Amino acid sequence: MPGSDRSPLPVNMEEARRRGWDELDIVLVNGDAYVDHPSFGLAIIGRLLESHGYRVGILAQPSFADERDFRRFGRPRLFFGISGGNLDSVVANYSANGKVRDFDAYSPGGSPWRDGQKGKEHRWRPDRAVLLYSNLARRAFPATPIILGGLEASLRRFVHFDFQQQRLRGSHLSDAKADLLIYGMAERAVLEAAERVATGRALEGIPGTCQRTTDAEIETVSNRAEALGLTIKTLPSWQDIGSDTDLFMDAETLVDRHARAADGVVLRQRQQAAWIVQYPPSPPLQPEELDRLYDLPYSRRPHPSSPNIPAFEMVKDSLTIVRGCCGNCSFCAISRHQGAFVTSRTIESIEREARLLVSEKTFRGTISDLGGPTANLFATSCAIGSCRRHDCLYPSVCRHLLVDEKSSLELLSRISRIPGVKHTFISSGLRLELLLKTPRLLEKILKEHTPGALKIAPEHTEPEVLELMHKEAPEQLEQFVALFRQLCRKLGKQQHLSPYIISAHPGCEERHAIRLIERLQKLGLTVRSFQDFTPTPGTLSTAMFVTGRHRDRPTKIPVARTHSERLRQRQLIERAFLSKRDRSGRENSRTRREGGSSRHRT
Repeated sequence: MPGSDRSPLPVNMEEARRRGWDELDIVLVNGDAYVDHPSFGLAIIGRLLESHGYRVGILAQPSFADERDFRRFGRPRLFFGISGGNLDSVVANYSANGKVRDFDAYSPGGSPWRDGQKGKEHRWRPDRAVLLYSNLARRAFPATPIILGGLEASLRRFVHFDFQQQRLRGSHLSDAKADLLIYGMAERAVLEAAERVATGRALEGIPGTCQRTTDAEIETVSNRAEALGLTIKTLPSWQDIGSDTDLFMDAETLVDRHARAADGVVLRQRQQAAWIVQYPPSPPLQPEELDRLYDLPYSRRPHPSSPNIPAFEMVKDSLTIVRGCCGNCSFCAISRHQGAFVTSRTIESIEREARLLVSEKTFRGTISDLGGPTANLFATSCAIGSCRRHDCLYPSVCRHLLVDEKSSLELLSRISRIPGVKHTFISSGLRLELLLKTPRLLEKILKEHTPGALKIAPEHTEPEVLELMHKEAPEQLEQFVALFRQLCRKLGKQQHLSPYIISAHPGCEERHAIRLIERLQKLGLTVRSFQDFTPTPGTLSTAMFVTGRHRDRPTKIPVARTHSERLRQRQLIERAFLSKRDRSGRENSRTRREGGSSRHRT
């Protein structure tokens, strides 16, 4: 198989010719530097297509001054696959309060500036990268199909809010005038799309995709979907939402509900000059399919043309063990993008990857994370097979959710016993309500697998705010702190908790911030990590921010929209928990921390 020597995919025609290729089938365009590691979506899709015999090239962080970089490989035989990167490009480029970031974890040296020159035109990654890249690809080769994918396109597939421009925008698919948009985890859809383009068949109806169609075509497309037994539902249109902003919440609630249900419903939404038709999602990968993705021959390092990528340094010694999240927090885009179905890799697959990691010359004995969106959802399953809600942790843990403590303990033990592994840590997020149900796992994590303080994410402490966040009741935090300290006494260890907090979330006022401070101080907890709420695309929290409406009922809620309102809440927390020196350091480095998560935590 091409690339079986773990050499990276080609980034220019010279590297392609060394593989014996005179042309490419697919060019994948991306806003991040190319890192051939399975923590990066571009690498997974590229290696998957390669494993099915397609000749794939990588156009990473192309110049967007003109279309010359898009001609680098010549005309791709099948299509351009375009994504913005591991983060939405606006989230990558701007802080929660609209300030230009001075750090980009996915670019060489962590600098957002190409050749050290500041200014939008010198960025490695443009704003709304998917749109600009699509335009340049079309200018380079007008007849070549363009397929959008990745986080940015996925979360901007319908009418969405752009916090940098402070306005609602239409679908990226409509604005880019692309041929197809793949939403969610793209493995099944991209293979189907590649095969259809290769055989000259239409792209209509592929699960996990959105199609752009005209007024004249919409009824024909809808009738064909109904003939296949699919239900058609119409979201409020761009024009309707523009006239009545409250309808934005109605649209987002419908998208969220059907994303979690993964049912046979086709959603359609009228844009300004077109319709967007979303077909039902692709079925989630089964464990053995997820295993095969991680067995692909990644080089596990950045391409030599882009050394020193901070995001790679963060994850190079980590292992992904689980995909998807059934927590459905209002501020988090995981359910919208990765899906609410949880798929865990097999322990055997994780162990194979761990042994490969140990064989790397740069490995120093510490596996930095066995994780994923929520690490302790590993090996969970549903006693009744599935349900439409897929909302398994709110308002309490569903009685049908099976939490497999034994498998998690076995995984930690087997990875820790691999020769060459000195430490195995869990650094990803852990759900407190699940840890309360698995005290043996919590004890083992505290005893052997915690890198410094145990990081927890209660997000807030006040019931009315937690309800809007779709998070557990404050009593669970109190119960967890008590159990944590009881286990620390038993183990004879002096460990600390590091709580993560979101300030100025919709529905949160200064009085809530004051009560949060009082409750955390009463529990003896100190906040070192918190962030202003960011209204990123594709979350119900953003819909609450835009409309000032409760997520579950038609009642109004207070929203801190102005910089001064948000600043007052932040300063209350800073003054309570941070010294003057800490506050100064936090102000100088805030953009680094705000831009470091692909979870779209806001």
